[in-house]
Amino acid sequence: MITLSSDFGAPYPAAMKGVLTTRTDARLIDVSHDFPRQDVQAAAFWLREILPSFPPAVHLVVVDPGVGTDRAALAVRAGEHVLVGPDNGVLIPAARELADGADEPAEADGIEVFEYRYDDPESVTFHGRDVFAPMAATVHEAGLGAFESGDRFGCVEACEDLAFPEPTTRDDGVDGEVLVVDDFGNAITNVPGEVLTDRFGEAVTVNGVWAPARRTYATVEADNRLVTVGSHGNVELAVNRGRGEERFSVSPGSRVRLRWT
Repeated sequence: MITLSSDFGAPYPAAMKGVLTTRTDARLIDVSHDFPRQDVQAAAFWLREILPSFPPAVHLVVVDPGVGTDRAALAVRAGEHVLVGPDNGVLIPAARELADGADEPAEADGIEVFEYRYDDPESVTFHGRDVFAPMAATVHEAGLGAFESGDRFGCVEACEDLAFPEPTTRDDGVDGEVLVVDDFGNAITNVPGEVLTDRFGEAVTVNGVWAPARRTYATVEADNRLVTVGSHGNVELAVNRGRGEERFSVSPGSRVRLRWT
């Protein structure tokens, strides 16, 4: 199985699939091609949340603002999964999450990183088609032998990392940040949901705006604000049948001051 993720929209993913189908009979599954354009952090967040739902697979990821530069092409082994994509940090949070769930982590930190030595591609602006798709097919067909042969892949000691910002606990609340906004307009923060465990049914303020803490959206009237915990385990700023990002006046990167009332 090979999964595909990108910020391409359409029609570019079809070209990657065309290359893959000439090189492998693997089942191809689209994760998403609608990640926010050139937003490495947002893609890394969603991949960390989504990829652990899959059985062992090769995960082809192309969110690559540095395409055509000297940034490396990586294959990251995480348990029985391999992630393929650019060396810009987008692969690492998901790789760590996958490795944490593995029965036998590949290394002490859970992952092994390999750089792919590729020939000059046909296009310097479409490495998804000309570099990463052939690379993913090679990994799928050869398995671990792709890394052990030393032909195209070389083990590397360091790569670009990506760490999500950490929240700060206060006596009267938590300071955090909006990481991403989903298609429903829910503003997903870096604040762990555990802070609301004993506060459902109470009111809080978010950047001075009052909102009730609730377990799910429909526990408030339509078009009303609420603070809840999403399926990802983080605090969300939401509106029942509306857009939380608008009603709380936030966007990715916005600071969030969550206070108990």
